[in-house]
Amino acid sequence: MRLYLAFKQYLEEKKLWEVFIYLFFGGLATLVNLLTFALAFNLFGWSWPLSNAFSWICSVLFAFVTNKLWVFHSKTETWVALAWEFSKFLAARIVSFGMDMACMYVLIDLLHTGNLIAKIVTQIVVVVANYVFSKVFIFKKVEVKEEID
Repeated sequence: MRLYLAFKQYLEEKKLWEVFIYLFFGGLATLVNLLTFALAFNLFGWSWPLSNAFSWICSVLFAFVTNKLWVFHSKTETWVALAWEFSKFLAARIVSFGMDMACMYVLIDLLHTGNLIAKIVTQIVVVVANYVFSKVFIFKKVEVKEEID
């Protein structure tokens, strides 16, 4: 535990803790994406586009919860605020899903790479794009300003 706290403190001092924890949970979301894609494609025999859509849904739900709770520590006070935050998250993820599908199409159908290689390559593009979307547009820190009388 002491090593963890020292590592966390070091990264916080360098302003890198949020990036590290995002990459950690992003890695887990990527793992969810890869495993559910492989499951749908290999076990269920679905096409790559259908398998990719299924894996996207699973990883988006996983990513929203982890990003909200452990990466950006976002607090929402009402169901409406939570719904708004989730809708922004979903909109950004739909954009990155379009990037994902386009990369998969180019890599699989045009360049004839293997499905798994294509999936891994596209996940790198998607993780970077999703971090920018989440940091800039979705889980923005709200500053509370106190008025001094």
